[in-house]
Amino acid sequence: MQESKMKDFRKLEDVMKQPDDFSLVDKQENVVSNFMADLKHHQIDSGSALQMFLDHIPISSIPGIKNSPVVELNTEDRVKDAIHLLHEKNVSGAPIADVVDPDTIIGRFSDRYVGYIDLAGMVLWSLEECEKAHMQTRGTGGDENGKSSIFTMLEDNPRIGQAKVGELAKSYLWDPFFPVHLDDTLFHVLLLLSNHHRLQVVPVIDRYQLSGYWFCNTVIQLLLQSSGLEWFDSIADKTLSEFRFENEERVDLVYGDRSLAEALHILRESRVGVVAVVNRENKKVIGCIRKSDVYLLLENNELLGDRKSLTVGEFIHTETARENSDGTIERELGALFAAGALQLRNNFRPKMDSPVTTKKSSTLKQAMKDLAQTKSCFCFLVNDEQQPEGLLTLRDVIIQFAPPCIDSNIHGGGFFESVLEQTGCQVKNGTVICDH
Repeated sequence: MQESKMKDFRKLEDVMKQPDDFSLVDKQENVVSNFMADLKHHQIDSGSALQMFLDHIPISSIPGIKNSPVVELNTEDRVKDAIHLLHEKNVSGAPIADVVDPDTIIGRFSDRYVGYIDLAGMVLWSLEECEKAHMQTRGTGGDENGKSSIFTMLEDNPRIGQAKVGELAKSYLWDPFFPVHLDDTLFHVLLLLSNHHRLQVVPVIDRYQLSGYWFCNTVIQLLLQSSGLEWFDSIADKTLSEFRFENEERVDLVYGDRSLAEALHILRESRVGVVAVVNRENKKVIGCIRKSDVYLLLENNELLGDRKSLTVGEFIHTETARENSDGTIERELGALFAAGALQLRNNFRPKMDSPVTTKKSSTLKQAMKDLAQTKSCFCFLVNDEQQPEGLLTLRDVIIQFAPPCIDSNIHGGGFFESVLEQTGCQVKNGTVICDH
């Protein structure tokens, strides 16, 4: 049994390592029938089959993995300069490197990175701090900056603008930095994204250089290519009502007639980075504001200056028209890696006035298809009246495919245990136990 299984695995690995222009779907179809027959013959359960299958898809086989824009910040960079750099480079976030003497570095290349920070988090923090400073000096909450840009505001408030990126860790603006390597597998990424609630980005290191990133939406795209396989469908064909999601009964809301400034404050406090915009009369969802939309305040000084008078309903209609993306999965995956998932300005995300919604009667597979097609990071769980009742995130979906038990016999067990320890978890008797 073991010899036959390993033979199919080696065959799978050989096919998956073919050039990027060879269809990823074809790579799977060329071996999956034999692989499934072997699993059925030896009565391997679907959960173990899924785990072993994903652990034999190398990261290096994914198209476009080396094409992501990579911009670095360091702990000594000033907030104003960091915001300007990311905005100028059109990227939504960057890893943070510690400033050390290169001659004294001991250990792995990835140890020089201490975290990951997004542009929106810095902008929202800066706005809130500037408003606090204004209220302390003027004793009023009026519009203190007129049509000034965020950079002018930070120049007028040097304590905030000159604050170091390293100091923002105190405000919980950093995400952890857990990288993977090109010879790691999709299962490595799956475990990282599912076992750390704040991890949104997985950096990819190639030959001691940071070459790109993995994002949750890319994992969803790849998982969907296993549609029709027993170990995937046994999970994905269930209705959403059969699962338990972290925010299935909770969603951050703001009425469309409230000010943009109020919505930004709610967004700043949001754990998931999205606020549903609802109609006051019927409570129906009419839009959303995401952290990824905050860059618009850097593009238009009038939006920033009018944030206390501009309503949320008006703001969600301010995006200029843009074309929807269209292409094959391979082109989409390449685009996601090369640009779409990290760029500030792109055609991938749904418009603010067209959020993705679904009902609990829908299947997990249908929700995944909706998320993948729209390149969205979430969808609102709504009732029959289109009123938001909860939230389904990409992490919620990924968790369903990350096995609750880890078989130490499967290649990579040592890596998994190391990651779990860093995320405050450990393996006891084959079960993942959280220490917090």
